[in-house]
Amino acid sequence: MSNPILAAALSLALAALPLAASAQSAAQATPAADAAAKPGMPEGRELSRLFLAGDTAAVWARMAAPMREGLGDVGALAQFRAQLARELGEEQSVLDEQAVEQSGLRIYLRVARWSKVPMPIVMQWAVDGDGKVQGFFVRPQPETAPSPHLGYQTKAHLRLPFDGAWYVFWGGHDISRNYHAAVRGQRFAYDLVKRVDGSSHRGDGKALEDYYCWNQPILAPADAKVLEAVDGLPDQAIGTRNPEAVAGNHVMLDLGHGEYAMLAHMRQGSVAVKAGQQVAAGDELGRCGNSGNTSEPHLHFHLQDAPEFGEGDGLPAFFEHYTADGKAVERGEPVQGQTIAPMAPAGSD
Repeated sequence: MSNPILAAALSLALAALPLAASAQSAAQATPAADAAAKPGMPEGRELSRLFLAGDTAAVWARMAAPMREGLGDVGALAQFRAQLARELGEEQSVLDEQAVEQSGLRIYLRVARWSKVPMPIVMQWAVDGDGKVQGFFVRPQPETAPSPHLGYQTKAHLRLPFDGAWYVFWGGHDISRNYHAAVRGQRFAYDLVKRVDGSSHRGDGKALEDYYCWNQPILAPADAKVLEAVDGLPDQAIGTRNPEAVAGNHVMLDLGHGEYAMLAHMRQGSVAVKAGQQVAAGDELGRCGNSGNTSEPHLHFHLQDAPEFGEGDGLPAFFEHYTADGKAVERGEPVQGQTIAPMAPAGSD
């Protein structure tokens, strides 16, 4: 696909969120009638119909102010639609539809075949409680990045980087379970949140403090040397991002054996370590926040084989002595949809 259309597609990913894990894993098993009743499905289908039909004025009328500011005017949206027609052709068939509520938004994702390109094309809409479009993109469906480390076994002895129970929002070796898998350096990365009754937040989730993982301690996963510690970046309000500082406040650790751990999106002012410092497994590195390019408070964690973020290849992370959905795991890789927690030491209450 040509660079101009990629640039245009990405220019519309203004407030778009990754599709929530629950919908990603369950969509194909959901009967059509049930899917149609899901929040976000009817309006996502209608917005897609209007956009594909070229009625960009009707779509523009439903866009929130940040989207309008990002685009400039309705003419830019019309030009984008026309460019898609030139580069991709027209939608031929829908392969999959998904809808989910996340961070106070109703999110609809549609995967379809288009007439001029061989790869599937993804269209996503994010709509708020007032029916306004807060996010929209059209782009090629991502592919799993190649990796020289598919059979790798972690050499460091890793504990989970937190106490208590957390939910694996993204995690696994393939795109369907882990959207990070499209990026070489984050090939086996995790996004982790805390959930209560199936939700990551209280109430409408508009305030950072509504999120159960907000300000929770983030711990060193192993004995390590701190290579980099970044603090001072603001926590993003829900619905905003900082793409200029993707990782936000973060810590990079040297675990030895050519293994490096990245822990990102920490709360402003909470990072408790400095470059050059030695830490022990379980030491507090900082607090969970919402700094950087993030849709809601969460911990991003991954291993890589290079000491600088954005370089090298990702490594699988095998944790030790934890529970997954209440079952003991002596050593393993958590996957999307599991609730995981450090295993209590023998003899403890």
